[in-house]
Amino acid sequence: MKNLSRRSFIKTASISMAGTLIIPNLLSCSPNNRLNIAVIGVGGRGEASWSQIPQESIVAMCDVDDWQSKGGFKACPKAKRYKDFRVMFDEMAGDIDAVIIATPDHTHFAAAMAAMELGKHVFVEKPLTHNIWQSRTLKKASKYYGVVSQMGNQGHTTDGIRRVKEWYDAGILGQVKEVYAWQPALKSEKETWSEFVLPASFPPEAQDVPKLLDWDLWQGPAAERPYNKAYCPGRWRAFYDYGNGKLGDWCCHTLDAPFWALDLGMPLSTEGERINPIPDHSFVSEQSLVTWQFAARGNKAPVTMKWYEGFGKPAIRPEWGIDKLPKEGMIMIGDKKTLITGMRPNDARLLVPQDEWAEFLKNPPAKTIPRIEEEKPVQEWVAAIKNHTLPGSNFDYSASLTEMAQVGILAQRFGGRIEYDAKNMKAIGRPELDEYIKEPVREGWSYGEKL
Repeated sequence: MKNLSRRSFIKTASISMAGTLIIPNLLSCSPNNRLNIAVIGVGGRGEASWSQIPQESIVAMCDVDDWQSKGGFKACPKAKRYKDFRVMFDEMAGDIDAVIIATPDHTHFAAAMAAMELGKHVFVEKPLTHNIWQSRTLKKASKYYGVVSQMGNQGHTTDGIRRVKEWYDAGILGQVKEVYAWQPALKSEKETWSEFVLPASFPPEAQDVPKLLDWDLWQGPAAERPYNKAYCPGRWRAFYDYGNGKLGDWCCHTLDAPFWALDLGMPLSTEGERINPIPDHSFVSEQSLVTWQFAARGNKAPVTMKWYEGFGKPAIRPEWGIDKLPKEGMIMIGDKKTLITGMRPNDARLLVPQDEWAEFLKNPPAKTIPRIEEEKPVQEWVAAIKNHTLPGSNFDYSASLTEMAQVGILAQRFGGRIEYDAKNMKAIGRPELDEYIKEPVREGWSYGEKL
């Protein structure tokens, strides 16, 4: 498969009405050709991705944990097996067209950059990256190397998120100046998000590394530390060395709709109110409130956006006609109407009396954004590769969504107000945050420095 040259890619790329980037003659293959796909991170979310595209050829599987990946290896016996994606690319670069990356957050960037430098199309699980500099660099790299990119936030494929944007664009909501999202507290290992349960001590004590796990490779670019089962396989999202917490994980779903519909861009500032028992900021806050402030964008009003995690919800307003808010969700408050969704934007509706809602659905605004098969971002990515387009959550879009989230994560993690200089990727007056905007990496894991 032959990629268009970087110069031709930049010259010929254009944005359609639907916001899809059209790439003429990007590939020499026909839409019926099978792609040769490599998978980095075989179990969990990786399996949820590669198992959805049986029509393609899985030619290589890379995972540092033989136990977690055993199901994938059994399902794809012809795929070559690796533990180190760097070795895989050294040996198989000529046999791979595209790469699915579903590792913990801290290795997304290195794996994606290694693939793109070789001209491979990339699908990366959300959140796209682990820090702001990585998001900016992946955005540049996807254009520079002329590849088809996608972040795996399923909600961006739904009819619901398209309705949110279409209703806003049609003026149904009026000017939106406030956005709220909220998540419940999680207290025990019996709950779904057990990785957010506090370990017994900080840092967690050293334990024996499981025989089937390569702990050094699992750590990848992160600072070396002793193994503890609190990190792997279950709770890595809660440790900032490896994950981005619940905000990083769910923002890509819950705040995707307002970010897209309102064209929010980068915040002017964020502020974090937090209750965090871990003084070194290494573990997620159990309770926090994050507030972003966005400037006016053309004729769009400035926006205040709040994220409640573990406590609180926005106050109910009489005009909404409801007695209580659901356990989790998102609200966009306009000066004409208010819109509500769940934690994903699938079920968007107006907060109006039931008879008014029923009447609205009889004659809703026109569908101006093309629909795709919902909840299938991997298939959208594969189709984009074959049909010379870019999917909706390509890196030009999803890197900005992720960066917006990461500015909020810094406020959640360290507290206080952050005045954000987006042009220079700086927290004004807070130089102590520089090392978290662009994190140091271990030797052998540095990518993207020349872009």
